[in-house]
Formats: sequence, structure tokens, C-alpha cells
Amino acid sequence: MKRKIFPAAVAALLLVSGLCASGQTAVSLFWRADSLQVNEIVSEQAVQYNFVGHHGAAVENSRCALRIYFNDSGAIDVYSKSGKQMELLKYHWYPTAEQMASEGAGCDEYLVGKTVGLGGIALWDGEKEVKLVATRGRTARVGKIRGGSYAEMIAYGVMYRGEPVDISIRVEMKDNSRVARVIATELGGRKVQFLTGVNFHPGETVEFGRKYISVWGVHPADVSQNPCELGGGMWFRPGRFLSPEKTQDMVRIISKPASRIKTQVVAASVKEAELNTAEKFAAYMRK
Repeated sequence: MKRKIFPAAVAALLLVSGLCASGQTAVSLFWRADSLQVNEIVSEQAVQYNFVGHHGAAVENSRCALRIYFNDSGAIDVYSKSGKQMELLKYHWYPTAEQMASEGAGCDEYLVGKTVGLGGIALWDGEKEVKLVATRGRTARVGKIRGGSYAEMIAYGVMYRGEPVDISIRVEMKDNSRVARVIATELGGRKVQFLTGVNFHPGETVEFGRKYISVWGVHPADVSQNPCELGGGMWFRPGRFLSPEKTQDMVRIISKPASRIKTQVVAASVKEAELNTAEKFAAYMRK
């Protein structure tokens, strides 16, 4: 088996930062002020959205990157790719139009809006959604797991039914897989109802069943002026959740009371060769 040889400077950077850049998964977390990669940011100020690089902790596999916003939204956003290269450490989520055209760089065209995006997390108090408003600060982390990488965001002191809870959102990606696992945990072991799902916009193709959600289409132009078709999907265990519900901007699922839930999410786009149409993506999610 041939070993990959990195230039000395790159190898040293990866060793110091603890980042996983195996060609299969990678992570990124940094303050915009200095652009230095770190493994953890602990902040008493719960909203650092505008000061942390790409607005939060990010992790990528060969098909996409996912970031967890460093704010109260609990949202997970998507960076779509062709699958030909790892891009987080190279482009920091925002390639130029020239890099997209000449280098095959991906795109930030998934619009989360006011939702939790693709598999993000909020709480449900029995009547309404409860955002993860952290009253005791927030921590972001990235790092390695066996055979892959993860990004995590923890909100401390979220008021839920009159008591504070600490909620972790963790996204794990494994090498040689396009599927990401989202794990939401109440760190004190208290049972809560988690709210998650997949958002959509007018004109998109939306399909869901007992175990899956599939959404495909063009998101409204935000960063890109030439948005492309994107896919967002989720698998979940029906025994752990109430029946899926289609709202005006999401197919959402609400968990039965639990201290932890797990789902799997998938992103795709026309930029790639595998799941590049609504039909292919929906068929994949039905499996």
C-alpha cells in the first residue's frame, strides 16, 4: 500500500492542528481575525456568527461540507461539491467565481433561511419550536473520530419548559461515505423533544415517507448569482419520532422524549456525477 507524502509544511500544520485531511474527510474552525485553524472555540458570548470563519464549525466528506452555525438557530448549512477534491481548507467555504470556473470549486448555494436547514436541531415544547438560545455561552469543536471527522456545537443554558438544558449538535462523517450522521444530545441526560428535518423553497420537489425525507431543487439566489439544483435528504428511525409534517418551509420531524437522537443526512448537486437529478436523488433516499 502506497503512503501519501505531504510537503513538510503541510504535514506540520495538520499535526499541530489535529485536523483530518486524509482525502476523505476534513474539518475547519477558525476566527476570521487571524484565520488560524483551531480544534475548539469556547465563548461566553453565545453568538459569534460574524466573527468565526464560515460562521461556525465545519466538516466535509467527498461530496459536501456541512457547517453548524455559531448562533441560536441550531442550523446546519451545506456547501455542495463535485466530489473531485477536498475543499474546506483550500477555499474556507467561499471560493471565487474564477475558482469555481477554472478549478472546479464547489458552491455555497443552500439557503437555510430561518429554518434549521439540513438536519439541524431545535427543541419542541409541546406547542412550538424552541431555538437553542444559549444563556451560558457556546462551544464549537472539530476533530477526528475513528475513520473520519466531526464538527460539534454545544449550547449551554437553553431554557426549555422553565429549566436550563445543555444541547450538543454533532455531525460525524466517515471516510468512503457520502452520508453524515447528526447526533443531538441533552448533556445532562434530561429527556426533551428534539425538532429536526429538511428545509425547502417554493418550486422544489419534496417527498417523504416513514423513514426518509427527500428535497431537490434550486434555492433562491443568495451568495451565488447562478444557483444550481441541490438535494437534501434525511433518514430517521420512525419509532423514535412522530410522523413527518410538511410546513411552509420544512419537512420536520419531532422526536419522542429522549436525551439523544440520531439521524443521517445526505447532500447532492448537479455538480457531481452520481446523484445529479431529482429522480436519482429521490430513488437513493427511498432506499
